[in-house]
Amino acid sequence: MGATQIREPQPQGRRERKKAATRKAIADAALRLFLERGYDDVGIREIADAADVSTATLFKHFPSKEALVFDMDTDREASLRDAVQKRPEKQSILAALRDYVLARADISQDAEMARFLELIRSTPALSEYAHRMWMRHEGALTEAITEASGAPPEDPVCGALAHFVLETTALARTSGDPRTAVESAFDLLEHGWNATGSGV
Repeated sequence: MGATQIREPQPQGRRERKKAATRKAIADAALRLFLERGYDDVGIREIADAADVSTATLFKHFPSKEALVFDMDTDREASLRDAVQKRPEKQSILAALRDYVLARADISQDAEMARFLELIRSTPALSEYAHRMWMRHEGALTEAITEASGAPPEDPVCGALAHFVLETTALARTSGDPRTAVESAFDLLEHGWNATGSGV
């Protein structure tokens, strides 16, 4: 693994700052309306009006209504890779991914985040979209695990591990006790069915 170069953040130009501000205003207005009235009862035009933009501008920033809810997804792939590639020297890949997913489960205990997650859980379109958004990182995580473990390219074990690690977040999202759900899933991944005491 090569040395990581630290780059100084480049100052945003006026145009970029304006675009970022507009995007944030749209996302904030959408989430506020969704939490107040429910996802299905809010229309695109209402969101555009609340953010003081046209519907055309809204769709330049967000390709669909579902995407308005998931503006936080931008850096997720990089953070998943970092969890594997920048883990402490003696920590296993699976332990690093367990810590990563558990940190996300802990965030869900925040009151504001709990409202956000309840919105997703109670709206089938958002639940399905959230799952698709998360699972689209499967290839990147498989690649990171393969590189970090020294496994041969296209090793099916690395692909399976990436898939099931990502699926643990769906368990957390639908569980009344997200942390226990994640811990149980990772115990299964690490020790196997019989070792958990659940095997026949």
